[in-house]
Amino acid sequence: MPDSHSQSSAAQPSAARPRLKSRGYAHAARDLRRELGQQLPRPALRQLHQKSPGRHFAIVVRQFLLLFACGALSWKVSSGWVWIPAAILEGFTLFNFTVLLHEQVHEAIFEGRHPRVMRWLGHLYAFPSGISASQFTRWHLDHHDNLGSDDEDPKRAHLSPKRNARWYKLLYLTPALFPIYFRAARRETATYEPELRRAVSRERAWTMGAHVAIAAALWWWGGAGVLSRVYLVPYFLVFPVAFTLNRLGQHYRIDPADPRHWSTRVDGNRIWHFLFLYSNFHLEHHYFPRVPFYHLAELNQLLRPYFEEHGIESHGYFEILEDWFVHNRPPHQNWDRPRDSSTAALS
Repeated sequence: MPDSHSQSSAAQPSAARPRLKSRGYAHAARDLRRELGQQLPRPALRQLHQKSPGRHFAIVVRQFLLLFACGALSWKVSSGWVWIPAAILEGFTLFNFTVLLHEQVHEAIFEGRHPRVMRWLGHLYAFPSGISASQFTRWHLDHHDNLGSDDEDPKRAHLSPKRNARWYKLLYLTPALFPIYFRAARRETATYEPELRRAVSRERAWTMGAHVAIAAALWWWGGAGVLSRVYLVPYFLVFPVAFTLNRLGQHYRIDPADPRHWSTRVDGNRIWHFLFLYSNFHLEHHYFPRVPFYHLAELNQLLRPYFEEHGIESHGYFEILEDWFVHNRPPHQNWDRPRDSSTAALS
C-alpha cells in the first residue's frame, strides 16, 4: 500500500497532495506501551501473536457456509419464523467479512509475507460489504496511527455523528448508514495521492456493479420476495445495526485524558464473540494490533490484572446502547461523568 508521506510531491497541485498526518498516537501511548511491556509475560504474548492460517481459513469457510445457508433458507422458506432469524444472522455474517478484512490489513493471517495472496484476500473480504479494500486499508491504519485526534483519525473526523441528537444517531441503524459512510470515505479519500484515489474508484465501481448484478439475478430468478429476504433485508436493515452496535463498543465510551482508556472494554460473552468474530475485544486489539482475532479472548484474560489496576471496567452492549440513546451521551467522551446541560437536554 502506498504511503502518503512518501508519495507527496512539491510538483503536485495543492488539492491533489496527500494530507500529512502527525501519527500522534505512538507518542500519546508511550507510557502505556512501556507498562504493558513490563507487566505482561513475554512468553505468553509471543504465543498470542502466533498466527494459524488453518484456524483463520476454517473460520472463513464457516462464514461463507453461514452466508450461503442463511440465503438458501430465506430463499426456500417464506415463513417469517424462519427467514427473519436467517436474515439477521446473514446480516451479521455480512458485517463480519469486514472483521476478516481487518485481519488482512493487520497481516494477522500468515507468519510470513504473501503479498499477492494478501491482496486477493483483501478484495475477497471487502466484497460482501461493498467497500474498497484499498480505501479501508488506508482508513484503518490512519485510525490506528492517529487514535485520539479529532481531525486526523478518519473515523472520528468523518464518521462519528457531529450532532448529539437521538434522531440523527438513529439514522446509523438504518439504510441511511450507507450514504453516511460513503460520504465520510469520500471526504477522507480526497486527501489521498492520485494513484490510490484511482484504485479506490476502480474497486468501488466493480464491487457496486457486482452487487447490483447479484440483486438483479435474485429478482430475475426468485422475484421481489426472494430479493427482499435474501438480499435487501440482511444488507440494508440488519447490516447497519451490526455495524453501528459494533462501532459503539469501540471508542465512544472513553476517557480522553488517559490513552489507556481511549477504547472501550467490552468483554462480551460467547454469543457476542460469535456474532462479532471477537471484534468486541477492541481495546485489546489497540493494545496489540497484530494479535489474531481468535486469540483476543485469551489476551483479555491476560490483561485482567492490568485492567483492574487502572480501573478499566467492562461494559455491555445494552448498557452502551442505553447511554447512547436514552441518556444521549456524546461520542468519544467520559460517560462516567455527569452530563452537562447541553448533553442532558432532550434532542
